[in-house]
Parts: sequence; structure tokens; C-alpha cells
Amino acid sequence: MASDAIGDKRPYKGRFAPSPSGPLHDGSLLAAMASFLDAKAHGGQWLLRIEDIDTPRVVPGADRTIMGQLQALGMQWDGEPVWQSRRLKLYQRAFDTLDAQSLVYGCACTRQELAIGAYPGTCRNGLPEGRQARAWRFKVPPGIEHFDDRWQGPQQQDVATEVGDFIIKRADGLWAYQLVVVVDDGDQGITDIVRGTDLLDSTARQQILARCLHIPYPRVLHVPLLLDDAGRKLSKQNHATALNLTQPLSTLNKAWQALGFEPLTDTSVPSFWQTAQSHWAARFKLPSST
Repeated sequence: MASDAIGDKRPYKGRFAPSPSGPLHDGSLLAAMASFLDAKAHGGQWLLRIEDIDTPRVVPGADRTIMGQLQALGMQWDGEPVWQSRRLKLYQRAFDTLDAQSLVYGCACTRQELAIGAYPGTCRNGLPEGRQARAWRFKVPPGIEHFDDRWQGPQQQDVATEVGDFIIKRADGLWAYQLVVVVDDGDQGITDIVRGTDLLDSTARQQILARCLHIPYPRVLHVPLLLDDAGRKLSKQNHATALNLTQPLSTLNKAWQALGFEPLTDTSVPSFWQTAQSHWAARFKLPSST
């Protein structure tokens, strides 16, 4: 069984997990900054994981660009980075574990056949006659999932009703995000996930998967998103511009203020991080931390 995340007594280990679909922008810097500061404020490790499992979206060289951006802004990861595309055997092993528990089934439904909303379970009890499986779904158990978010507060979701059985292996043969992120966090011993609120809705699903895979689920902290002038999430899909590295302190302060803090007056990047870390610790330090 997955452990109670809040009761996790392992040494802090966090991660930043960008998709290499382009360079980091102001929006993605928020998640990077928050995860970096949370790890450092707890005397923990900050790992870098390149989430390149969605190969059609990968831009050649973007992973190295992202690494250079992080280093230019004074954010150095611990240990060696990992790439999801090199970890396929781990995902297959997790799939087999779920399959052995009869928690996986093939689905023949196309996107055009499905209405917006929870998956209705069309293929849960067998494929329609003459149809073949296109994707593989996880059989969600009934019940309400509860978790505490360190920024957003207590959360709950009835995944079976609100989401339904969700895909863990896609029709194009690629592993789905919901599965790989749980497997990666478990394999790397991640204790704390810090990311944007766009992924808050995925947390209950991932918590269920972790429990079924006997993986302790990390604590979570979901930070606000940076929006563009149209009120949309600032993203590569919305043509967000790459980070301005010519003025690193200005770029860092922009993200820092977007996280709800007053601007810092430090005159060097190392000094900025030292001051920011003390402010972050005052607001978000875990009670058990020393």
C-alpha cells in the first residue's frame, strides 16, 4: 500500500520534469523555481527528468537548451538527468503488474466516439464485436480519493465518476503520462512533487496508480499558473517566448513575484537564490524538517 504522503519520513527528494518540446518560458520557470526552492529549503535533492515519452512533440536539442537555461539562471540539478525514452522497460513492468491484478483492459473507442466527460466504460467488460483494442485503460476502483496539497489545501476527487477508466497506453503505442510519471517518481524515490495547478486534477489518478503499484505517493504542492493576456496558460503551444537570459535577475524576479512574493533586491544570481530560499522556507517549510 502507498504510504501516507504527509507522514513520509524519507529524506527530501524533489524533481523538475520538463517536456523537451521547446525552450523554457516564463510559465515553466515558475514550476522550476518552486520545485528548486522547495528542495533546497528542505536540504534535499533536486533531480532533473526529461519527459520525452511523447515523442511526436519532442523538438531535437530542446533538452540541452533547457539544461543550459537552468544553469544560466543558477539552477543546478543533483545527480545525472534521466530521459523517459530510455526507461521503457520500467513502464512495461508496471503495466504487467497492473495487468496481473486485472486492472488493465483494451479499449477500441476512438476520440470521435467519446463525448467530453468521464469515460463511460464502453469496453470495460469486453471489446465490441469485430473491434480491436487501440489503447489500454486502467480500471479505476470506486471511491473518493483524498490528498492534502501544501499550497491548495485539502483536495478530493471521485475519479471513477469524474474521470472514469483512463488510458495508460495510447493508441499510437506510447505510454501515457499518468503511468510514466508514477513509475518514474517511485523508481527515483521522489518524496515531493512541486508543479503547476494544471496538473492538480491528475493527482488523484496518480495516487490510485501508485497504490496499485505499491509505490509511496509523494507529498504535493501545486503552484499557480502564469497566464497570457487572453487568460490562457502560458505555454509553448500558445507560442510563449523563451526565457530572457540576458537579464537573469529580472527574469528570476518576474517568476518570484508571480509566486506571490515581493521582489528581491539582490545584485547577483547566487545572492538571489540565498534570499529566496530563506523566504520560501519561512512560508513552506515542512513541520518535520530540521
